[in-house]
Amino acid sequence: MARAIGARAVAGGNAVEVMGRDQSKVEALATALGDGATAGKWGAIPAGDVVITALPNASVVPVVTEYGEALAGKVVVDISNPFNATLDGLANSAETSVAQEAAKVVPAGASVVKAFNTIFRNVLETGQPNVFLAGDGADAKAKVAAFIESIGLRPLDVGGLNMAHWLEGLGLLTVTLANNGMDHWDFAFGVDEFTA
Repeated sequence: MARAIGARAVAGGNAVEVMGRDQSKVEALATALGDGATAGKWGAIPAGDVVITALPNASVVPVVTEYGEALAGKVVVDISNPFNATLDGLANSAETSVAQEAAKVVPAGASVVKAFNTIFRNVLETGQPNVFLAGDGADAKAKVAAFIESIGLRPLDVGGLNMAHWLEGLGLLTVTLANNGMDHWDFAFGVDEFTA
């Protein structure tokens, strides 16, 4: 997902800073993304206003905690899904989400938005899917929506950060549909509008 979102971001004229624990992988991805992408250093203050955590769900809260004050004033975008081991349920037992848990540990002035978690990587690379997003801050959601538009996609605001739990459920539904009714991964949920 880091490569797919990064490629779309660069193509949309955005500056992209790649960060990760393995600096050789970070530099390789930044090079692959081309002009507009740079390799950042793990633990440094991210250069951009929008920080996308392309991480496994179990790593999001620990990494956000580790970065701490370096995320002050930033919008953290959680794209993860907490699926259980058998991919037939969510690992979260309560009505919470990875994004809501991350919001508990971000520094003052930072916001968390859930987005991109209902889209398969291959669809993001080749398609024009709608991007559902949820968050509590209007300004934060506006920044993420503007980023989504800059990469040629349609943002759809589903409400407050409490809706992140339901977006993770939609992510699960996407996977179970791919494994059952569709038998492929080349689709995405979206919204068609109808007028009388």
